[in-house]
Amino acid sequence: MIREMKKSDIEEVFELEKKLFSSPWKKEDFVYQVENNEFSHDYVLVENEEILGYIGFLILFEHAQITTLGVAEKYQGKGLSKLLMNHVIRMAEENGCEDISLEVRISNKKAINLYEKYGFIQINVRKSYYANPIEDAYLMMKPLGGML
Repeated sequence: MIREMKKSDIEEVFELEKKLFSSPWKKEDFVYQVENNEFSHDYVLVENEEILGYIGFLILFEHAQITTLGVAEKYQGKGLSKLLMNHVIRMAEENGCEDISLEVRISNKKAINLYEKYGFIQINVRKSYYANPIEDAYLMMKPLGGML
């Protein structure tokens, strides 16, 4: 089940984030997104009260931006990231967004392949975007229908 992330989910999501990424978000980043950022939409994928994955995105007028996506290692390869991506793309379309974007490490081939399957294309390189280790990011974008 995909549901909105709650304040009580943040600790578990943060622990996942630390295991999944070499440059994880801080706990305060999640708190801000969930509690204070009116443009942020954050969701968790839950089964038997365990958080299997999470996704966050911003809706900024006609543009959506995926800010974070993670699936617990033991559940990777089971299509859960696709469930989360489908959810976000559907919500962006329902909100009249014209496009959706994201940044991804250029070495993260698995994620890039997922995004390309969804029609995202590389439109730019953000130099030294990531730390630990310092690495460039691809800016990827997918056109959506927008307000028809």
